[in-house]
Amino acid sequence: MITPPATLGVLGGGQLGRYFVMAARTMGYRTIVLEPDPQAPAGRIADEHLVAAFDDEAALQHLANACAAVTTEFENPPAAAMQWLGTHTVVHPSPTAVAIAQDRRAEKAFLDRAGIQIAPFVVIENDADVEAAAAFPYPAILKTARLGYDGKGQIAIAAHDRLPTSWEELQRQPCVLEQRLALDGELSVVLARSQSGETAVYSVAANTHVDGILDCTVVPATAPGATELAKTIAEALDYVGMLAVEMFVVDGRLLINELAPRPHNSGHWTLDAARTSQFEQQVRALCGVGLGDPSLLAPAAAMVNLLGDLWVGGEPDWSAAFANPEASLHLYGKQAPRPGRKMGHLTVTAETPAQAEHVARAIRSRLTLR
Repeated sequence: MITPPATLGVLGGGQLGRYFVMAARTMGYRTIVLEPDPQAPAGRIADEHLVAAFDDEAALQHLANACAAVTTEFENPPAAAMQWLGTHTVVHPSPTAVAIAQDRRAEKAFLDRAGIQIAPFVVIENDADVEAAAAFPYPAILKTARLGYDGKGQIAIAAHDRLPTSWEELQRQPCVLEQRLALDGELSVVLARSQSGETAVYSVAANTHVDGILDCTVVPATAPGATELAKTIAEALDYVGMLAVEMFVVDGRLLINELAPRPHNSGHWTLDAARTSQFEQQVRALCGVGLGDPSLLAPAAAMVNLLGDLWVGGEPDWSAAFANPEASLHLYGKQAPRPGRKMGHLTVTAETPAQAEHVARAIRSRLTLR
């Protein structure tokens, strides 16, 4: 058990790291962020910000010397850096689990071995794979094996004759080609798992994406078997920390889309509408102090993302968000708003999921009205 005032380290300085730092500091821990961007949101509020590459030897040595435990706020830290840290201090989640989640090929192979249902796919790594994919069922989506997120590194393909040029557009990187299925819905389950195998699972969330970016999350959602499926995956990974499991609903079946070895955008509602936020839960799991209560504080909640597009006409009019007592505004402190960039989010609690979503969307639509 690691207790305050111990120092905790986090790889990555984005908004997820920012909320981890806020939770840790509230609980009495010191924090160190390793992030090369000097203006990163998490680095600006941490006790110490190491402005260096994630594989910088001096920075990693400093983390190892100063930190009782280290975690990550994104799925793409260098595996070698996490493995090295793991030989010198406590690291959760494990480098092995992160390595699986950061490569679609490894992730799908793991899920397949575990007997978890996923969409049909093939790996594209060379010209022979492209040729063999002529027999693959289209339409499909070509996704880079690594580094793709929020719709980046993905190309929709209607037929095989588009595959060669699409792969060239992705610079012939290793990819997976997934069958594009007719979805009944998209869900996620965010959970925490401790070193002893204890789990704390949040309400199943129903998600809506626009252009590959999460637009809205609503809880609670009804999805029989979703919670058990997520717990099965966490156990198979021998996971410790926060894990998000994204799912597709196809003809009433649950198919796993992808895993995120960290807190998740679809869990942001927990900051305002759960007894224990996903970020406090991340600290608890990392430090082995026992998991918190993940239950809802209201009958329903909805979260909508605030993208840089809202700033096109200038600073949004935040009074629309503050006018509703059931709404909570979160801005991440990012310096440059850009279209598609997550700048903040808005959470609304209500009596029903439909009401929460309606109010959240209505408030967001008023932010740019002057």
